[in-house]
Parts: sequence; C-alpha cells; structure tokens
Amino acid sequence: MTAIAWMLKEWAIAVDALLAGEMILLIRKGGIREKAPSFEIPSDRGLLFPTYEHQSAEALRLPYGARLVSRPVPVVGDEVVIGGWAQITHQLPLSGSSVVESLHPFHIWTDPWLTERLAWKPDRPAYGLLLRAYRFADPIALPYQKQYGGCRSWIKVKPLKLFPQSVPVLPTATYEALTEEIQKSLALIKA
Repeated sequence: MTAIAWMLKEWAIAVDALLAGEMILLIRKGGIREKAPSFEIPSDRGLLFPTYEHQSAEALRLPYGARLVSRPVPVVGDEVVIGGWAQITHQLPLSGSSVVESLHPFHIWTDPWLTERLAWKPDRPAYGLLLRAYRFADPIALPYQKQYGGCRSWIKVKPLKLFPQSVPVLPTATYEALTEEIQKSLALIKA
C-alpha cells in the first residue's frame, strides 16, 4: 500500500454514505479558498476527512437529511475520527442541462441543491468523482490542526506511520457495475 499523504474533505454525512457503500459519487468544483481555475486532484488516494461546516438537512434527500448530526466546528486539539480512505478511480466532467436528472440515483443531495451547486462559479467546470471507499477496521483519531479548516477540498498531511487495516466497502464487481452505470448515464446526456 502506497502511503497516503492527503485528506479529502467532505460533509460528514457524505463520508458516512461512502463508508457504508450507499454511494460512490462526489461532485466537485473546488473549495472557495482554492485558487486553481478548476478542481485539482493532487493524489488518487485520500483519507476521508468528515466536515460539519455547511451541512444542511435541506440539501439532503431522505433518509440522509434525517440522519444529519450537528456538531460544532472542531478547534485545535479536538479529535477528528477518520473512518476510512478512498481511491478516486474516475474523474468525469459534468455538463449539460440534464446532468442533475441523470445523476439523481447515484448521490444523497436534493436536485435543487445540486442544481445550485453546479451553477456556482459557472466559469469553473464540475466533476463527478467516483470513489472506491475502504473502511478502517479501527477508525483513527487525529488531533485537529488549524490548517485543516477552511473551504478547501484537500489537506496535505504526513503519511501515517502505521496504516490501519482496511476493507473495501463494496465488492469489486458491485463497484465496477456502479461506475459503468454512472458513466452510461452521463454518456446519454451527450448522445
């Protein structure tokens, strides 16, 4: 296993859904504080860093909105529990007026929220990231550090000295079938 030197930040409810095998898709344009004109992927692997800022029950379809847990934003020294990691297997450009409808079965967000998200900063392209998630046998706790804050997608970290044992949340055949289904759904937009 190659050392993982990055953490991918995402709403805690989405991290939970990834680690439960309930979805494999994240939709990204980049964080507010990111200067690049488009979303960049510094590594194809990242620890899944749960965030509680900006989570909104109104942005989530059922049952996810009902599962939302409100927590204060961590401060330096608080523990952040990392339940697993993911490998980005596909980065799919998203465009077209029917992308929201096409992706509806594959994520946890409401159509109005996703429509608004895709319209944010229209000069920035949107991407669908397909993630093969792996759950740690024993979650790890990291002390929260100041550089973990802010609206950015990626956090550079020192690789873990002892990488915890992990297992894929979905069997390979199931994951591959989902990636094919999502890609076919997006191909229909362009047809």
